[in-house]
Amino acid sequence: MKKTFVLDTNVLIHDPESIFKFEENNVVIPMPVIEELDKLKKGHGEIAYSARHALKNIDLLRDRGNIAGGVLLETGGTVTIEYIPHLSDALSPDNKIITTAMRILESTNKDKYRPVILVSKDTAVRIKAESVGLYAEDYKNDKTAVFQQYGNVLGDKDYTNGILSVRYKNSGEDIYRIQGEDKRSRVKRGKSLENIIPKNIEQECAIDALINPDIEVVALTGSAGTGKTVLALAAGIHQTTKKSPLYEQVLVARPVVPMGNDLGYLPGDIDEKLAPWMQPIFDNLEVIVNTPTGQFKDNTAISKYKNYQYLIESGILHIEALTYIRGRSLPKRYFIIDEAQNLRPLDVKTIITRCGEGTKIVFTGDLHQIDTPYLDAMSNGLAYLIGRFINEENFCYLNLKESVRSRLAEQGARLLRSFSGVSLNVSRYMNKE
Repeated sequence: MKKTFVLDTNVLIHDPESIFKFEENNVVIPMPVIEELDKLKKGHGEIAYSARHALKNIDLLRDRGNIAGGVLLETGGTVTIEYIPHLSDALSPDNKIITTAMRILESTNKDKYRPVILVSKDTAVRIKAESVGLYAEDYKNDKTAVFQQYGNVLGDKDYTNGILSVRYKNSGEDIYRIQGEDKRSRVKRGKSLENIIPKNIEQECAIDALINPDIEVVALTGSAGTGKTVLALAAGIHQTTKKSPLYEQVLVARPVVPMGNDLGYLPGDIDEKLAPWMQPIFDNLEVIVNTPTGQFKDNTAISKYKNYQYLIESGILHIEALTYIRGRSLPKRYFIIDEAQNLRPLDVKTIITRCGEGTKIVFTGDLHQIDTPYLDAMSNGLAYLIGRFINEENFCYLNLKESVRSRLAEQGARLLRSFSGVSLNVSRYMNKE
Protein backbone atom coordinates (compact mmCIF):
# COMPACT_ATOMS: atom_id res chain seq x y z
CA MET A 1 0.00 0.00 0.00
CA LYS A 2 1.35 3.39 -0.98
CA LYS A 3 2.05 5.90 1.75
CA THR A 4 1.49 9.64 1.63
CA PHE A 5 4.42 11.73 2.88
CA VAL A 6 3.69 15.37 3.72
CA LEU A 7 6.92 17.41 3.66
CA ASP A 8 7.85 20.25 6.01
CA THR A 9 9.84 23.23 4.68
CA ASN A 10 13.02 22.23 6.52
CA VAL A 11 13.14 18.92 4.62
CA LEU A 12 13.32 20.76 1.28
CA ILE A 13 15.94 23.15 2.67
CA HIS A 14 17.97 20.21 3.97
CA ASP A 15 17.66 18.33 0.66
CA PRO A 16 16.04 20.15 -2.31
CA GLU A 17 15.94 16.80 -4.17
CA SER A 18 13.96 15.11 -1.40
CA ILE A 19 10.68 15.14 -3.35
CA PHE A 20 12.17 12.49 -5.68
CA LYS A 21 13.39 10.16 -2.90
CA PHE A 22 10.22 8.53 -1.60
CA GLU A 23 10.15 5.76 -4.22
CA GLU A 24 6.63 4.69 -5.27
CA ASN A 25 4.91 6.66 -2.51
CA ASN A 26 2.98 9.91 -2.80
CA VAL A 27 4.60 13.19 -1.78
CA VAL A 28 2.46 16.15 -0.73
CA ILE A 29 3.84 19.67 -0.34
CA PRO A 30 1.47 21.97 1.61
CA MET A 31 0.92 25.48 0.22
CA PRO A 32 2.43 27.06 3.42
CA VAL A 33 5.70 25.30 2.52
CA ILE A 34 5.73 27.03 -0.89
CA GLU A 35 5.10 30.34 0.87
CA GLU A 36 7.99 29.76 3.27
CA LEU A 37 10.32 28.76 0.43
CA ASP A 38 9.34 31.95 -1.38
CA LYS A 39 10.43 34.03 1.64
CA LEU A 40 13.68 32.10 2.07
CA LYS A 41 14.75 32.22 -1.59
CA LYS A 42 15.97 35.81 -1.41
CA GLY A 43 19.56 36.66 -0.65
CA HIS A 44 22.79 34.64 -0.53
CA GLY A 45 23.91 31.56 1.34
CA GLU A 46 23.02 27.89 1.26
CA ILE A 47 19.50 28.31 2.71
CA ALA A 48 18.49 30.75 -0.03
CA TYR A 49 20.13 28.52 -2.64
CA SER A 50 18.28 25.44 -1.34
CA ALA A 51 14.96 27.30 -1.36
CA ARG A 52 15.47 28.37 -4.98
CA HIS A 53 16.61 24.86 -5.94
CA ALA A 54 13.53 23.28 -4.33
CA LEU A 55 11.17 25.74 -6.02
CA LYS A 56 12.83 25.11 -9.37
CA ASN A 57 12.36 21.35 -8.97
CA ILE A 58 8.68 21.86 -8.16
CA ASP A 59 8.25 24.24 -11.08
CA LEU A 60 9.73 21.69 -13.51
CA LEU A 61 7.06 19.21 -12.43
CA ARG A 62 4.41 21.53 -13.82
CA ASP A 63 5.55 20.57 -17.33
CA ARG A 64 4.65 16.94 -16.61
CA GLY A 65 1.07 17.46 -15.51
CA ASN A 66 -1.34 19.08 -13.12
CA ILE A 67 0.56 19.63 -9.88
CA ALA A 68 -2.68 20.21 -7.98
CA GLY A 69 -3.95 16.76 -8.98
CA GLY A 70 -0.61 14.97 -8.63
CA VAL A 71 2.32 14.66 -11.07
CA LEU A 72 3.48 11.11 -11.75
CA LEU A 73 7.20 10.43 -11.20
CA GLU A 74 9.40 7.76 -12.83
CA THR A 75 9.44 5.90 -9.52
CA GLY A 76 5.69 5.41 -9.66
CA GLY A 77 5.00 7.96 -6.94
CA THR A 78 3.35 11.35 -7.29
CA VAL A 79 4.03 14.90 -6.14
CA THR A 80 1.10 17.13 -5.25
CA ILE A 81 0.79 20.71 -3.99
CA GLU A 82 -2.00 20.72 -1.40
CA TYR A 83 -3.99 23.91 -0.93
CA ILE A 84 -6.40 24.13 2.00
CA PRO A 85 -8.53 27.29 1.68
CA HIS A 86 -9.39 29.54 4.59
CA LEU A 87 -6.51 28.51 6.87
CA SER A 88 -6.44 31.01 9.70
CA ASP A 89 -3.69 33.62 9.48
CA ALA A 90 -3.43 33.29 13.24
CA LEU A 91 -1.87 29.85 12.77
CA SER A 92 1.91 29.66 12.65
CA PRO A 93 3.46 28.17 9.49
CA ASP A 94 4.20 24.96 11.43
CA ASN A 95 0.59 24.65 12.54
CA LYS A 96 -0.65 25.35 9.02
CA ILE A 97 1.47 22.46 7.73
CA ILE A 98 0.19 20.16 10.49
CA THR A 99 -3.40 21.21 9.77
CA THR A 100 -2.92 20.49 6.07
CA ALA A 101 -1.54 17.04 6.86
CA MET A 102 -4.50 16.37 9.18
CA ARG A 103 -6.96 17.30 6.41
CA ILE A 104 -5.16 14.89 4.07
CA LEU A 105 -5.34 12.17 6.72
CA GLU A 106 -9.07 12.72 7.14
CA SER A 107 -9.68 12.54 3.38
CA THR A 108 -7.44 9.53 2.70
CA ASN A 109 -8.89 7.57 5.62
CA LYS A 110 -12.18 7.63 3.71
CA ASP A 111 -10.35 6.20 0.70
CA LYS A 112 -8.54 2.87 1.29
CA TYR A 113 -7.06 4.04 4.61
CA ARG A 114 -3.71 5.01 3.14
CA PRO A 115 -1.20 5.98 5.85
CA VAL A 116 -0.26 9.68 6.03
CA ILE A 117 3.14 10.63 7.46
CA LEU A 118 4.38 14.14 8.18
CA VAL A 119 8.13 14.37 7.48
CA SER A 120 9.92 17.13 9.38
CA LYS A 121 13.41 17.75 10.68
CA ASP A 122 11.93 19.92 13.43
CA THR A 123 11.50 17.93 16.65
CA ALA A 124 8.80 20.31 17.93
CA VAL A 125 6.74 19.85 14.76
CA ARG A 126 6.95 16.06 15.08
CA ILE A 127 5.84 16.25 18.72
CA LYS A 128 2.92 18.55 17.93
CA ALA A 129 1.86 16.37 15.00
CA GLU A 130 1.78 13.18 17.00
CA SER A 131 -0.06 14.93 19.84
CA VAL A 132 -3.02 15.47 17.47
CA GLY A 133 -2.97 11.93 16.14
CA LEU A 134 -0.77 12.41 13.07
CA TYR A 135 2.20 10.10 12.56
CA ALA A 136 5.45 12.05 12.07
CA GLU A 137 9.08 11.17 11.44
CA ASP A 138 12.43 12.68 10.56
CA TYR A 139 13.73 12.72 6.99
CA LYS A 140 15.75 9.51 6.79
CA ASN A 141 17.06 9.28 3.24
CA ASP A 142 20.56 10.55 4.06
CA LYS A 143 20.88 9.14 7.58
CA THR A 144 23.81 6.80 8.03
CA ALA A 145 25.40 4.86 10.87
CA VAL A 146 28.48 3.72 8.91
CA PHE A 147 30.76 5.84 11.10
CA GLN A 148 29.91 3.58 14.05
CA GLN A 149 31.36 0.52 12.32
CA TYR A 150 34.67 1.88 11.04
CA GLY A 151 37.40 4.40 11.81
CA ASN A 152 39.27 2.30 14.36
CA VAL A 153 42.90 1.24 14.13
CA LEU A 154 42.71 -2.51 13.50
CA GLY A 155 44.31 -4.87 15.97
CA ASP A 156 46.64 -7.80 15.32
CA LYS A 157 43.75 -10.26 14.97
CA ASP A 158 41.46 -8.00 12.94
CA TYR A 159 40.95 -8.36 9.20
CA THR A 160 40.54 -5.51 6.73
CA ASN A 161 36.89 -4.75 7.70
CA GLY A 162 35.64 -5.55 4.19
CA ILE A 163 36.00 -1.97 2.95
CA LEU A 164 38.29 -0.49 0.29
CA SER A 165 39.15 2.90 1.81
CA VAL A 166 42.45 3.36 3.62
CA ARG A 167 42.62 1.83 7.10
CA TYR A 168 45.44 1.16 9.56
CA LYS A 169 46.52 -1.99 11.37
CA ASN A 170 48.70 -2.18 14.47
CA SER A 171 50.74 -5.40 14.60
CA GLY A 172 53.24 -5.59 17.44
CA GLU A 173 55.61 -2.64 17.03
CA ASP A 174 54.58 -2.02 13.45
CA ILE A 175 51.77 -0.03 11.85
CA TYR A 176 50.52 -0.93 8.38
CA ARG A 177 48.50 1.12 5.94
CA ILE A 178 45.98 -1.00 4.03
CA GLN A 179 44.46 0.19 0.75
CA GLY A 180 42.01 -1.52 -1.54
CA GLU A 181 41.41 -5.18 -0.82
CA ASP A 182 44.75 -5.93 0.83
CA LYS A 183 47.55 -3.65 -0.38
CA ARG A 184 49.79 -3.16 2.66
CA SER A 185 52.55 -0.64 3.36
CA ARG A 186 54.52 -0.23 6.56
CA VAL A 187 54.17 3.20 8.15
CA LYS A 188 57.28 5.00 9.34
CA ARG A 189 56.76 5.57 13.04
CA GLY A 190 57.61 8.60 15.15
CA LYS A 191 57.19 11.15 12.36
CA SER A 192 56.52 14.70 13.58
CA LEU A 193 54.92 17.63 11.75
CA GLU A 194 56.07 21.18 12.44
CA ASN A 195 57.62 19.73 15.62
CA ILE A 196 54.20 18.39 16.72
CA ILE A 197 54.96 14.87 17.95
CA PRO A 198 52.21 12.20 17.86
CA LYS A 199 51.17 11.07 21.32
CA ASN A 200 49.50 7.76 20.45
CA ILE A 201 49.08 5.25 17.63
CA GLU A 202 45.88 6.90 16.42
CA GLN A 203 47.73 10.19 15.88
CA GLU A 204 50.56 8.39 14.08
CA CYS A 205 48.03 6.90 11.68
CA ALA A 206 46.33 10.28 11.25
CA ILE A 207 49.66 11.94 10.38
CA ASP A 208 50.36 9.29 7.75
CA ALA A 209 46.93 9.82 6.17
CA LEU A 210 47.29 13.60 6.28
CA ILE A 211 50.66 13.65 4.46
CA ASN A 212 49.98 10.89 1.94
CA PRO A 213 49.15 12.58 -1.41
CA ASP A 214 47.38 9.44 -2.65
CA ILE A 215 44.76 9.91 0.07
CA GLU A 216 42.84 12.88 -1.31
CA VAL A 217 40.00 12.92 1.23
CA VAL A 218 40.48 12.46 4.99
CA ALA A 219 37.82 12.44 7.70
CA LEU A 220 38.98 12.74 11.31
CA THR A 221 36.40 12.44 14.07
CA GLY A 222 36.77 12.43 17.83
CA SER A 223 35.89 14.32 20.96
CA ALA A 224 37.49 17.58 22.07
CA GLY A 225 41.23 17.43 22.60
CA THR A 226 42.03 14.39 20.47
CA GLY A 227 44.23 16.47 18.16
CA LYS A 228 42.14 16.45 14.97
CA THR A 229 42.50 20.12 14.08
CA VAL A 230 46.08 20.71 15.20
CA LEU A 231 47.32 17.68 13.24
CA ALA A 232 45.42 18.74 10.11
CA LEU A 233 46.86 22.27 10.34
CA ALA A 234 50.40 21.05 11.02
CA ALA A 235 50.20 18.64 8.07
CA GLY A 236 48.94 21.37 5.75
CA ILE A 237 51.57 23.91 6.80
CA HIS A 238 54.34 21.29 6.61
CA GLN A 239 53.47 20.27 3.04
CA THR A 240 52.99 23.85 1.87
CA THR A 241 56.27 25.25 3.24
CA LYS A 242 58.75 22.45 2.50
CA LYS A 243 61.36 22.80 -0.28
CA SER A 244 59.20 21.06 -2.87
CA PRO A 245 55.69 21.96 -1.70
CA LEU A 246 52.81 19.72 -2.69
CA TYR A 247 50.26 22.49 -2.24
CA GLU A 248 50.19 26.20 -2.96
CA GLN A 249 48.20 27.21 0.10
CA VAL A 250 46.39 25.92 3.18
CA LEU A 251 42.71 26.88 3.17
CA VAL A 252 40.79 26.64 6.43
CA ALA A 253 37.03 26.99 6.85
CA ARG A 254 34.44 26.12 9.45
CA PRO A 255 30.66 26.57 9.62
CA VAL A 256 29.44 29.73 11.30
CA VAL A 257 27.28 28.06 13.95
CA PRO A 258 27.12 29.65 17.43
CA MET A 259 26.99 27.76 20.73
CA GLY A 260 24.36 29.46 22.86
CA ASN A 261 23.01 32.91 21.95
CA ASP A 262 24.30 34.43 18.73
CA LEU A 263 26.19 37.72 19.10
CA GLY A 264 24.42 39.08 16.03
CA TYR A 265 25.96 41.61 13.63
CA LEU A 266 29.74 41.91 13.73
CA PRO A 267 31.44 45.06 12.36
CA GLY A 268 34.43 45.20 10.06
CA ASP A 269 35.59 43.54 6.83
CA ILE A 270 35.20 39.84 6.14
CA ASP A 271 38.38 38.90 8.05
CA GLU A 272 37.19 40.82 11.12
CA LYS A 273 33.73 39.26 10.89
CA LEU A 274 35.21 35.76 10.67
CA ALA A 275 37.76 36.27 13.46
CA PRO A 276 35.51 35.23 16.41
CA TRP A 277 34.39 32.09 14.55
CA MET A 278 37.96 31.22 13.63
CA GLN A 279 39.43 31.70 17.11
CA PRO A 280 39.64 27.90 17.67
CA ILE A 281 41.77 27.72 14.51
CA PHE A 282 44.00 30.53 15.78
CA ASP A 283 44.35 28.73 19.13
CA ASN A 284 45.64 25.63 17.33
CA LEU A 285 47.97 27.73 15.19
CA GLU A 286 49.39 29.23 18.40
CA VAL A 287 50.25 25.70 19.55
CA ILE A 288 52.06 25.03 16.26
CA VAL A 289 54.05 28.28 16.07
CA ASN A 290 54.99 28.16 19.75
CA THR A 291 56.26 24.57 19.62
CA PRO A 292 60.08 24.75 19.91
CA THR A 293 62.18 23.37 17.05
CA GLY A 294 64.67 21.79 19.45
CA GLN A 295 67.26 24.44 18.60
CA PHE A 296 68.40 27.14 21.02
CA LYS A 297 69.85 30.62 20.77
CA ASP A 298 71.21 32.33 23.87
CA ASN A 299 69.65 29.51 25.94
CA THR A 300 66.24 30.36 24.44
CA ALA A 301 64.29 27.78 22.49
CA ILE A 302 63.80 28.80 18.85
CA SER A 303 60.38 28.58 17.23
CA LYS A 304 60.01 28.21 13.46
CA TYR A 305 57.53 31.08 13.09
CA LYS A 306 57.20 34.43 14.88
CA ASN A 307 53.43 34.14 15.21
CA TYR A 308 50.45 32.69 13.38
CA GLN A 309 49.72 36.06 11.75
CA TYR A 310 52.90 35.55 9.72
CA LEU A 311 51.37 32.42 8.20
CA ILE A 312 48.30 34.40 7.13
CA GLU A 313 50.10 37.55 5.98
CA SER A 314 52.60 35.54 3.91
CA GLY A 315 49.80 33.70 2.15
CA ILE A 316 50.75 30.28 3.48
CA LEU A 317 47.38 29.99 5.18
CA HIS A 318 44.07 31.56 4.21
CA ILE A 319 40.81 31.65 6.14
CA GLU A 320 37.95 30.84 3.77
CA ALA A 321 34.30 31.88 4.18
CA LEU A 322 32.07 28.96 3.22
CA THR A 323 29.29 31.44 2.37
CA TYR A 324 31.13 32.45 -0.79
CA ILE A 325 32.61 29.13 -1.87
CA ARG A 326 29.95 28.22 -4.44
CA GLY A 327 31.29 28.61 -7.99
CA ARG A 328 34.95 28.60 -6.99
CA SER A 329 37.62 26.21 -8.28
CA LEU A 330 40.47 25.41 -5.89
CA PRO A 331 43.45 23.55 -7.41
CA LYS A 332 46.58 22.56 -5.48
CA ARG A 333 45.20 23.52 -2.08
CA TYR A 334 45.33 21.77 1.26
CA PHE A 335 41.72 22.35 2.30
CA ILE A 336 40.65 21.87 5.95
CA ILE A 337 36.99 21.95 6.96
CA ASP A 338 36.78 22.11 10.75
CA GLU A 339 33.59 21.28 12.73
CA ALA A 340 32.23 19.54 9.63
CA GLN A 341 29.53 17.80 11.69
CA ASN A 342 27.60 21.09 11.55
CA LEU A 343 27.29 20.93 7.76
CA ARG A 344 24.38 19.47 5.81
CA PRO A 345 25.07 16.71 3.25
CA LEU A 346 24.34 19.28 0.53
CA ASP A 347 26.98 21.62 1.99
CA VAL A 348 29.61 18.87 1.94
CA LYS A 349 28.80 18.11 -1.70
CA THR A 350 29.14 21.82 -2.55
CA ILE A 351 32.51 22.05 -0.80
CA ILE A 352 34.09 18.89 -2.16
CA THR A 353 33.07 19.67 -5.73
CA ARG A 354 35.10 22.91 -5.50
CA CYS A 355 38.34 20.90 -5.26
CA GLY A 356 40.53 21.18 -8.35
CA GLU A 357 43.47 19.10 -9.53
CA GLY A 358 46.06 18.42 -6.84
CA THR A 359 43.85 19.47 -3.92
CA LYS A 360 43.57 17.45 -0.73
CA ILE A 361 40.60 17.98 1.56
CA VAL A 362 40.42 17.16 5.27
CA PHE A 363 37.18 17.13 7.28
CA THR A 364 37.39 17.21 11.07
CA GLY A 365 34.59 17.10 13.62
CA ASP A 366 32.96 15.56 16.67
CA LEU A 367 29.85 13.56 15.77
CA HIS A 368 28.68 13.82 19.38
CA GLN A 369 28.61 17.62 19.20
CA ILE A 370 25.97 18.91 16.76
CA ASP A 371 25.12 22.61 17.06
CA THR A 372 22.93 22.94 13.94
CA PRO A 373 19.21 22.69 14.86
CA TYR A 374 18.01 20.27 12.16
CA LEU A 375 20.98 17.87 12.12
CA ASP A 376 21.89 14.92 14.30
CA ALA A 377 24.74 12.42 14.52
CA MET A 378 23.36 10.35 11.64
CA SER A 379 22.17 13.05 9.24
CA ASN A 380 25.00 15.60 9.21
CA GLY A 381 27.40 16.19 6.35
CA LEU A 382 30.43 14.57 7.98
CA ALA A 383 28.58 11.30 8.69
CA TYR A 384 27.14 11.42 5.17
CA LEU A 385 30.63 11.86 3.65
CA ILE A 386 31.95 8.88 5.61
CA GLY A 387 29.02 6.71 4.54
CA ARG A 388 29.43 7.57 0.85
CA PHE A 389 33.26 7.45 0.64
CA ILE A 390 33.92 4.40 2.84
CA ASN A 391 34.73 2.20 -0.19
CA GLU A 392 36.84 4.74 -2.09
CA GLU A 393 40.57 3.95 -2.17
CA ASN A 394 41.56 7.65 -1.99
CA PHE A 395 39.65 8.14 1.28
CA CYS A 396 40.61 7.55 4.91
CA TYR A 397 38.39 7.75 7.98
CA LEU A 398 39.87 7.68 11.48
CA ASN A 399 38.06 8.11 14.78
CA LEU A 400 40.47 9.44 17.42
CA LYS A 401 39.40 8.38 20.91
CA GLU A 402 42.21 9.41 23.24
CA SER A 403 42.17 13.03 24.43
CA VAL A 404 45.66 14.55 24.60
CA ARG A 405 44.78 18.16 25.43
CA SER A 406 44.91 17.66 29.18
CA ARG A 407 43.78 15.23 31.86
CA LEU A 408 40.97 17.65 32.78
CA ALA A 409 39.78 17.92 29.14
CA GLU A 410 39.72 14.13 28.82
CA GLN A 411 37.83 13.82 32.10
CA GLY A 412 35.26 16.41 31.00
CA ALA A 413 34.75 14.78 27.60
CA ARG A 414 34.23 11.40 29.27
CA LEU A 415 32.03 12.41 32.21
CA LEU A 416 30.05 15.29 30.74
CA ARG A 417 29.20 13.95 27.30
CA SER A 418 25.65 14.99 26.53
CA PHE A 419 23.07 12.59 25.17
CA SER A 420 23.44 12.46 21.39
CA GLY A 421 21.16 9.62 20.39
CA VAL A 422 24.02 7.74 18.75
CA SER A 423 23.55 4.78 21.09
CA LEU A 424 19.90 4.34 20.13
CA ASN A 425 18.78 1.39 18.06
CA VAL A 426 19.95 2.31 14.55
CA SER A 427 16.98 0.57 12.90
CA ARG A 428 14.74 3.33 14.21
CA TYR A 429 16.47 5.78 11.88
CA MET A 430 16.76 3.70 8.74
CA ASN A 431 13.33 4.10 7.08
CA LYS A 432 12.17 0.56 7.81
CA GLU A 433 8.54 1.23 7.04
